[in-house]
Amino acid sequence: AFQTPTGMPYGTVNLLHGVNPGETPVTCTAGIGTFIVEFATLSHLTGDPVFEDVARKALKALWKNRSDIGLVGNHIDVITAKWVAQDAGIGAGVDSYFEYLVKGAILLQDKELMSMFLEYNKAIKNYTKFDDWYLWVQMYKGTVSMPVFQSLEAYWPGLQSLIGDVDNAMRTFLNYYTVWKQFGGLPEFYNIPQGYTVDKREGYPLRPELIESAMYLYRATRDPTLLELGRDAVESIEKISKVDCGFATIKDLRDHRLDNRMESFFLAETIKYLYLLFDPDNFIHNDGSDFDVVVTPYGECVLSAGGYIFNTEAHPIDPAALHCCRKRREEQWEVEDLMREFYSQKKTKKFTLKRAPDRGEGENAKDPEDASSEKAGEKRNSKKISHSLLSCPSQSFNSKLAVLGQVFLDNT
Repeated sequence: AFQTPTGMPYGTVNLLHGVNPGETPVTCTAGIGTFIVEFATLSHLTGDPVFEDVARKALKALWKNRSDIGLVGNHIDVITAKWVAQDAGIGAGVDSYFEYLVKGAILLQDKELMSMFLEYNKAIKNYTKFDDWYLWVQMYKGTVSMPVFQSLEAYWPGLQSLIGDVDNAMRTFLNYYTVWKQFGGLPEFYNIPQGYTVDKREGYPLRPELIESAMYLYRATRDPTLLELGRDAVESIEKISKVDCGFATIKDLRDHRLDNRMESFFLAETIKYLYLLFDPDNFIHNDGSDFDVVVTPYGECVLSAGGYIFNTEAHPIDPAALHCCRKRREEQWEVEDLMREFYSQKKTKKFTLKRAPDRGEGENAKDPEDASSEKAGEKRNSKKISHSLLSCPSQSFNSKLAVLGQVFLDNT
């Protein structure tokens, strides 16, 4: 999918046959910019950099093609890099691109990703923000094209809380909450000047975004208003949408008619964020006082200390796992490991997991960051030591397969 002149991926790829010859080259911005969290995780855990590399290239291509006033549009041609839909905003078609710049920056401790988002944030405030609402504007001129609020935009206050902009986040959240109270849910589109739903966009498929923001903001502020939203959401969903086989999409919030479907994100996100909003002691909220110390071939490291990053479908990723498995001075170790495993296999038919000591260091020498993590851990009350179930890469993924004689061919 990523093999395009721009590095931006096609929207759809057939996993058996590749990109369909008739596939459209037009992809939405979110479809291009929502890979770095999962793909960087995959690269760190396998040792194969290709996943993170293509995700970064796609992010940088969007950044390169932003407008002179710092905005990105809704859909772009991945072959020519020409913007096909030039509406700029924070909602559908764009939303998770901004989300992943922030979450990718936090997960990977990446200043470049965060600086990209902060530049976008300035442009968004300058051109799309009006009275703590965010409108849609023309990406080159900044003129308003749609004065609407989309329910998908309700993730934004939660994202603002992640960068510490809590005051602005709360003001915007309260605007969105007034819409919830008006209808018992968030319509897909809400006309801000008219204060009512938009024709043919009156439905509420039990989306999670407003509850997601409430969860993040409650962790930051402990404001009871956020628990009130959670209570309202539970009561509304229970009373309006519960049916024999699940919870149905609300087809029209004006009369609460139901549709015969239940979206997967209701289970993956909506009720998960509600649960976490009301469960202060959940392991996801761990502040670092409880953690596991795991033994790896290259020393000890810390896992499960908190700071989990949710991907856009609310699946948590432990950043410590990436830190634990990241490639440390790989260039130096790779030849050593390959030679050691080769001779070990030749002599004993077994593999050794020990690494030769670094120059001037002991055999179990640790990365300075790992050492500081352990010192901090010694001061805490709860600490478990176990052997890691992670298979941290000692060399690149392809090299490892070759060494073990497990080279997979295309026809395997």
